[in-house]
Amino acid sequence: MSVVVLALSLMAWQMAMSGVRLKDIATFQLDNDMQLIGYGLVVGLDGTGDSKSTIFTLQTLTNMMERMGITLSPEKVKVKNVAAVMVTAQLPSFGRIGSKIDCTVSSLGDANSLQGGMLLITQLSGTDGIVYATAQGPISIGGFNVQTTGGDRITENYALVGRIPGGAIIEKERPVDVNPEYLSINLFNPDFTTCGRVADKINAVIEPGAAVARNEGSLTVKIPSIFRTPGGMVDLISRMESLEVIPDAVARVVINEKTGTIVAGEYVTLSAVALAHGNLKIEIKAEPQVSQPEPFSRGRTVLTRDSEIIAEAEEARIIKFEEKADIGDLAEALNEIGATPRDIIAIFQALKLAGALRAELVIM
Repeated sequence: MSVVVLALSLMAWQMAMSGVRLKDIATFQLDNDMQLIGYGLVVGLDGTGDSKSTIFTLQTLTNMMERMGITLSPEKVKVKNVAAVMVTAQLPSFGRIGSKIDCTVSSLGDANSLQGGMLLITQLSGTDGIVYATAQGPISIGGFNVQTTGGDRITENYALVGRIPGGAIIEKERPVDVNPEYLSINLFNPDFTTCGRVADKINAVIEPGAAVARNEGSLTVKIPSIFRTPGGMVDLISRMESLEVIPDAVARVVINEKTGTIVAGEYVTLSAVALAHGNLKIEIKAEPQVSQPEPFSRGRTVLTRDSEIIAEAEEARIIKFEEKADIGDLAEALNEIGATPRDIIAIFQALKLAGALRAELVIM
């Protein structure tokens, strides 16, 4: 599996040499979304809602009923079909009133499942406290959680978080300056070399001196006068999004020991080193044996075990790498010796410890 990942990485490097679109490695200042959050109730659950010990669910339900003209005593309310939830969504910078956006619903109390629930109308506000959208609709959890009276439970996927596609309607638009003097571009993976290449590309295609790299992760672009017209900003961003840039990256090897997955970056190289690979296999067998006493004796039957230890040392395989060997040479050698994912993880760790791996080693 790990060797396959290394091979896929090699294919990705060849594709990257042709360049990638700027919109795939960076985001523009006007593209920043606003996080929205709200508190609401989900009703219509089949006995999987919050228990009576969830006080805020009782208070919310009774307050809502009072606003509808129905007075209830909290002691007499059963909320097993109701659950308190937090609702989150992302408001696009150019979202218009009446547009619909997706929202996520997450259980806040001790409910067992949100399956089949209906979110009641919930106001979603930003960090400034202003309500920008309202959400309501049936929840889709993509799974189920069934429990019988005998205590048996069948669960598929996670049943306490769901989504409502298009469940929130934008009620207020964000104040966005559509004709700014400057525009910021932020890289998803900050890198000085990549940032410089993006600035050079914009200056060569859009206007000389328009883009200035401020640091490893952001650039400032001065809007040319020809684009300071109605619709000009859309045209400018559209042109810059399509610019192809060859991104640079730090030499890095990422290892996930839990799954045995290894991903190596493009610029990973090895210094001159000799690598020996071999396994010691130890097998211990214990066979039960019954010891019987002599006839007419006062002895007793005893159960004993006969142990046998077998040790097999696999012949070590030595691999030599010349100076500046790349990750492709290593992947080819590991394929030849049939190394397992665990073997490869141990090899990378040993190479790093020996100072032969010229890359950052990240263990997840």
